[in-house]
Amino acid sequence: MLKIVTIIGARPQFIKASIVSKTFKESDFINETIIHTGQHFDFNMDRIFFNELSIPIPKYNLNINSVSHGEMTGRMIIDLEKLLLQEKPDLVLVYGDTNSTLAGALAAKKLHVKIIHVEAGLRSFNMRMPEEVNRVLTDRISDILFCPTVKAVANLENEGFNNFDCKVIKNGDVMFDLALRSKKIIDDLKFPIRKFKNQKFILCTIHREENTNDAEKLKSILNALNRIANEIEIILPLHPRSNKSIDSNKTKLNFKTYDPLGYLDMLKLLKHCALVITDSGGLQKEAFFFKKNCVTLREQTEWTELVENGFNVLAGSNENIIYDSYKAMIHKNNNFDINLYGNGNASQIILDTLYELQ
Repeated sequence: MLKIVTIIGARPQFIKASIVSKTFKESDFINETIIHTGQHFDFNMDRIFFNELSIPIPKYNLNINSVSHGEMTGRMIIDLEKLLLQEKPDLVLVYGDTNSTLAGALAAKKLHVKIIHVEAGLRSFNMRMPEEVNRVLTDRISDILFCPTVKAVANLENEGFNNFDCKVIKNGDVMFDLALRSKKIIDDLKFPIRKFKNQKFILCTIHREENTNDAEKLKSILNALNRIANEIEIILPLHPRSNKSIDSNKTKLNFKTYDPLGYLDMLKLLKHCALVITDSGGLQKEAFFFKKNCVTLREQTEWTELVENGFNVLAGSNENIIYDSYKAMIHKNNNFDINLYGNGNASQIILDTLYELQ
């Protein structure tokens, strides 16, 4: 049996782990232990995902949150090192680009435990983003790098990974695996916000620090959304940090905001929305999975293939550019019949690869 410790801590990782851990559980050669760093601790950001996606309950919860990046990452490394010494895994698996990702990889590397990085090779080429720092450093010390796209593999090749002692594998996107399975479920779900059931609306999210921690950027984004809300309804579920920033910004909104929603409720809204406006990396992809155009409130994206193929436009935080991008994308007819993220078997490819390591 291969003993794997999986380290998760944030919403996108819960989603990815739900499908990969399910695949592991169905195998007869993997024993997985899950550690939750506690990075997301609000019920709607945390336990609701475990409940509705049937993620195995973590054996440990470090409950590390609401501190600076440096303190969070440092405390995670300290606690994770103790648990890895106790658990003695063959492999440590990390997802994506959060502080939990980097802390897990560093703790494992210092103990000479091999690292699996799922969603490797992504680059926004903006080192001011904490996520970019996390993903670049995690890639460099990982032993098995599972890449969701051709572009991700190319990024690693350009950085010289062919010369490193590691495996680089294009397996597709595990979030696409889950979205395909979930499409069969959401048709039977009640509409999460009843008044929008038969209305045209835009699904919007804001949570990136570069937007929520910059008062001028946030004000510009909110002004753009107010203009758009004069023409079409907006559904904006708010991350707790974003809610606090908007309250302190004192920009009056002419549309209602909502508490964070679970994964399946968000997919239900995605299926029925007219357009997505977001600064989330995961939601950019999920928009594509559900054949929706997207306006991204960032200057760069790690999902460059969506921009290159016209499914996504980068609007940044400028009020006029956001509004003009909305006008262009809401009426744009795109052909979504293109394979960007694999065939829905990304988790199985991970399992098959690990089988060969026995």
